[in-house]
Amino acid sequence: MHPIIRLVNRNLTISLNPGFLIWQIIFPLIYIFVAGFAYGPLINQIPFGNLNLDYPAFLASGMIGFNIMNSTLISGILIWNDRRHGMFEQIMSGPFTRSHYIISNICTIGIVGLVSASLIAIVGYPVIFESAEFSLFTIPILVFGAITGSVLFGSLASIISTRLRSSEGFNVIINTVFLFFAFVSSAFYPANTAPEPLRSAFYLNPLTYLVDVIRAGIFGTITEIIIFEMIVLVIIATILFIIASKLLTKLDF
Repeated sequence: MHPIIRLVNRNLTISLNPGFLIWQIIFPLIYIFVAGFAYGPLINQIPFGNLNLDYPAFLASGMIGFNIMNSTLISGILIWNDRRHGMFEQIMSGPFTRSHYIISNICTIGIVGLVSASLIAIVGYPVIFESAEFSLFTIPILVFGAITGSVLFGSLASIISTRLRSSEGFNVIINTVFLFFAFVSSAFYPANTAPEPLRSAFYLNPLTYLVDVIRAGIFGTITEIIIFEMIVLVIIATILFIIASKLLTKLDF
């Protein structure tokens, strides 16, 4: 078996445990079916492209992007635990290189991102199907969002894990950063109704672009702005991946 496949299998075995999968479903369920329908009567139709979405459909589609980002925390956690428990040295003593380690982590978060996106799409389907406009581009765009978002936020989590040594600092920083990304984005509410400077912060957040792209794929509202956001996501993901790869290559575990 190829070394990368062996490491990916090891990463998935560690990451995709029943507790993780349950959390990946129950947490979005609470938001979609509790917060979505609780706040729905208070929030009017939300314009998106040429459509007007009700809040549960808007939130359910946003939770797909949110869950992709949230699932990539495993990248930082894997690296952190390998550093802390001396697992990296044991891996390097086998037929593995640092390149194998880096590529396997990226493959892992890509797979987890796809699984996470699929789970939320299935869970949220009952509240978005009335507004959905599926086309030939829907699946490719969702796959694009899952992979690009996984690489982007997974690389960011990897960067954080390489720069911090204390477990308290790692937990505080990574949770604070991802919490900021989650709530200063269009995952839970539309950016165009937010006051300045919060609106500007929304558009500095890559999660906003990821959520917009996913919504465009689901509701069939692909425009030049969406294409621009897809390009921005690729650029940011590429830059962060290069930085994370260099840090992991030079890191003294």
